[in-house]
Amino acid sequence: MSVSDTIVAIATPPGRGGLGIVRLSGTDARRIAGTFLSGADWRGWRVTLAELRDRDGHAIDQVAVTFFEKPHSYTAEDVVEVSCHGSPVVLRHVVERALEAGARLAGPGEFTLRAFLNGRIDLPQAEAVRDLIGATTLYQARVAARQAGGSLARSLAPFKEGLLELIALLEAGIDFAEDDVAVASSEQILARLHPVFDGVARLAASFQYGSLVAGGLTLAIVGRPNVGKSSLFNRLLEQDRAIVTDTPGTTRDLVSETASIGGIPVKLFDTAGIRESTGTVESLGIERSYQAMADADLTLVVVDISRPLEAEDASLIDRAASQGRYLLVGNKCDLAGEEFVAAHPTSALTGEGIAELRDAILEAVAPAGVFEQDGGFITTLRHEQLLRESAGCLEKARGAVMAAVPHEMVLLDLYGALHSLDAITGATTADDILNRIFSTFCIGK
Repeated sequence: MSVSDTIVAIATPPGRGGLGIVRLSGTDARRIAGTFLSGADWRGWRVTLAELRDRDGHAIDQVAVTFFEKPHSYTAEDVVEVSCHGSPVVLRHVVERALEAGARLAGPGEFTLRAFLNGRIDLPQAEAVRDLIGATTLYQARVAARQAGGSLARSLAPFKEGLLELIALLEAGIDFAEDDVAVASSEQILARLHPVFDGVARLAASFQYGSLVAGGLTLAIVGRPNVGKSSLFNRLLEQDRAIVTDTPGTTRDLVSETASIGGIPVKLFDTAGIRESTGTVESLGIERSYQAMADADLTLVVVDISRPLEAEDASLIDRAASQGRYLLVGNKCDLAGEEFVAAHPTSALTGEGIAELRDAILEAVAPAGVFEQDGGFITTLRHEQLLRESAGCLEKARGAVMAAVPHEMVLLDLYGALHSLDAITGATTADDILNRIFSTFCIGK
């Protein structure tokens, strides 16, 4: 992609709508837009009414035109946004006229790429824009908006500053040894190195929670027939999605839907009741239930605590425990029965215990206190890998200092750690990585 071209793209989703927006960015954005718009006011940061005309000068639509003069625009270039009625024919006509006047079609994410290349935003902010567009819950949107505002760069700043100060200290001791500049002792170096290493390692570990925020988790609900799995599924979903009857074996196949629990998207799987079965269809459904247990991030094993546990309950609990994380849910707590402390008591009928169960689900996958949920965590695998690379280099540097290795060799590890931190914000990012990141954006952003 040439950053000197003026680019154009439709910035609103495909289809018909009340409004549609075409965006232009580049040195010639205003001139190009002027070739097919009549009556626009080209003073910066003003919205004016103009006429969109065809090649013969006939009016096609009345449009609202906004001119964002550089450098105070999204891309730090001249940007023109044409807001017209959301007819695909009209939107295509605007793009075609812009192309005829010298613009070219924007590639995926090219507007945001230009904002990054022009210093308007850093790379984590650019990636957060993509996450904000793809958010499916308000909490995801809030996290992405915070990161788009530069929260990750602010989190990294003290670690990077401490690392730079340590590098400068060692470099001074090497370069100016003849001028009697004091060389730092091992204790001084380690004292400066420890907080940097601990901070970087903690931020890398926060991906355990951040990945859940970004990608969500899968939750399988399993149990014997008629313990209330489908009712619990509907209650967690807050809608009647699964069929509920008194007949055992009503659910024969997986039923899936996505809900928001604590702002995290959770894909729920209601499964067939697990029991000894001779029917072919039900047996296939039970096999799929076992597969859902194996694939899920967390399994809810539902038992009926209004009745004594059966052998099938115990077998299912053992299987869930051997496969990974699970929660034992005692449904029908509104009925008199044998409640036991190992289960989370709930009533899918009355809603009793559902709020506590939601909290328990979050606690099982992201223990409270491990990460501050309103900030201080990363959501991107690329950031996690680079932070772990940086922490690895810092760990090597710490070992080298303790082994009394010459400072010249320690500096190699420190520079390696700094290089990884720079790659997060884009200071040392290769072109192929940039292309990979921005190719995941939608056209027009």
